[in-house]
Amino acid sequence: MGRIQNAETLTSHGHIAGRKALVEILGAGLDACDPGRNVRRLVRLAGDILTIGSPDFEPTGDPRSGDEVIDLRHINRIFVVGAGKGVQHTALALEEILGERLTGGQLIDKHGSPHIVSRVGVTFGAHPVPDEGCVEGCRRILELCADLREDDLVFTALGNGVSALLTLPVEGVSLADVQRLVYLFQIERGGPTIDLIPIRNHLDQMKGGKISRHLRPARCVHLLGQMERTYHDLMHHDINRWLHVLPDTQTYADAVRNLKKWDSWDDAPESVKAFLLAADPAQETLRLAEYEAMNARVFCIMPERLGMLPAARAAAEALGFRTHLLYNNYEMLAEANQVGKVVANLAKHSELDGEPFQPPCALFSRGELLVTVGNAKGMGGRNQEYALSAALQLGETRQVVMGSVDSDGTDGPGKQFLDDPVDVPVLTGGIVDYSTTERAAEMGIDLFAELKSHNVSPALYALGDGIIATPNLSFADLSVTLILDRAQ
Repeated sequence: MGRIQNAETLTSHGHIAGRKALVEILGAGLDACDPGRNVRRLVRLAGDILTIGSPDFEPTGDPRSGDEVIDLRHINRIFVVGAGKGVQHTALALEEILGERLTGGQLIDKHGSPHIVSRVGVTFGAHPVPDEGCVEGCRRILELCADLREDDLVFTALGNGVSALLTLPVEGVSLADVQRLVYLFQIERGGPTIDLIPIRNHLDQMKGGKISRHLRPARCVHLLGQMERTYHDLMHHDINRWLHVLPDTQTYADAVRNLKKWDSWDDAPESVKAFLLAADPAQETLRLAEYEAMNARVFCIMPERLGMLPAARAAAEALGFRTHLLYNNYEMLAEANQVGKVVANLAKHSELDGEPFQPPCALFSRGELLVTVGNAKGMGGRNQEYALSAALQLGETRQVVMGSVDSDGTDGPGKQFLDDPVDVPVLTGGIVDYSTTERAAEMGIDLFAELKSHNVSPALYALGDGIIATPNLSFADLSVTLILDRAQ
């Protein structure tokens, strides 16, 4: 059984053949987001010899290229620590490989994820605005690190969402201040994660490579829920500043500049502004020279060629669709509802005029869009807003089916910001076609109003267009548009 749990509901109305095809395609992409199978290829145990290595997961140009071969007779203890949405799936594979040789560890996963590991401890925290569970998880990691030795081996496991879940504010900045800052910057002002990260890195005792300082002097193997990168990019490139076991290139000045860039400086908590302006060099993030003095290897366990986009495209081509890639950009820095409108209109004209794309075809997009919420407190996410805004554009089209999903199985903050509880599951995205607006009108659901108030989950769920999926590792978003022949 695949990760999409409500396929029967999703394919019971509208363009049924198109919906069935889209469920199969999106499902193939979601199913590919399983780090466990890649970890089992990377990490092998034969007797007392542990071998870690594979060209598929090794950064190009790694100066320590090749298999890491470890004689466990000379290893004292083995731990797994980390954070991220769905990160337990990485640890579960390590539990299966190492068995009783695994001493233990500590992970921080997102609230709502099932507890699936047995030898590694788990705390659950909130995302995107962290909560006390995130802080408690970090404290437990620090407790584990307190007596590490050179003959200890530590696997770190990271995935998307780590920057929220791995939260332990610096002295003088409270969790409440960090919560207010993140909500202001990312939710109210619509600042992108990529610009928030250097701010959070400097306000935290764990982020920006600081966790690696706590792991010394143990031998470390970093398993990054990340596509393949060159070693140089991992160590130097700004795009990787969320990989918190690695060195960081950002500065206090970058943090201040980004707050001002998104009109958040004046309204930021005073403790945050004071700490960033003080720019204490003793609390600066980890730099390359310090990292390279550590005994550590790094592997990217979710390479693009084995990921959700290639898997989904292969599924579409097997069904007879010509495939086109619209964009493959982790941070699009564009509003989800606007991008949904644009793609829907591309699809509509392609169905009616055969331009710019000739049916039958499938349009693919991979990346994370923005949702600027302001003061609204609804339930939804960028993939759902993308889908619902697209539905409002489809109009007279009958051969277009559109869908979008978040790889970790939970799109948006769920019920985190709701004042009143609702009986709606946390969705991973949505599937829409011509029937979405027709059924909404019949049911008295004002889709435009729900989209405007950023409360799209209840509407999509009521329409049977909201996708429910099992959680796994977070690996960005996937959007697929099918433009079918009129004969289909």
